[in-house]
Amino acid sequence: MREVILLFNFTEKEKRNKVTRALFPLRIKIKEIEKKDYLNSIGYLAGNKELSAVEEVYTGEELEGEMLVMAGLSSARIDQVLKALRKSGAGNIPYKASLTPTNQHWNVRKLFEEIKEEHERMHKEE
Repeated sequence: MREVILLFNFTEKEKRNKVTRALFPLRIKIKEIEKKDYLNSIGYLAGNKELSAVEEVYTGEELEGEMLVMAGLSSARIDQVLKALRKSGAGNIPYKASLTPTNQHWNVRKLFEEIKEEHERMHKEE
């Protein structure tokens, strides 16, 4: 799978631009996902040709924060992305994930809920 980073709910233009500028030197494709596409699987949105689009359009609530999903990246490349994001001045992006064989079949809302739950568990323990 080709390297791609999916951006969800990056409504603040300045933050979106900082993220884009930070990742540009890494030559990774960046794809902004529209809310109407949230019922599609993460894998399909990342470009997995084996997965199909859903016909239904999402009309529910927007995500409660920005989410960034990395697909097709090695662990070294993920480290580069995270370092570039930290240096960018874009601020905190609490909901980040890597595409996995399991979560590639989930839709956007399901992945967001899983990441949010995990994030809350981690910060409760601190």
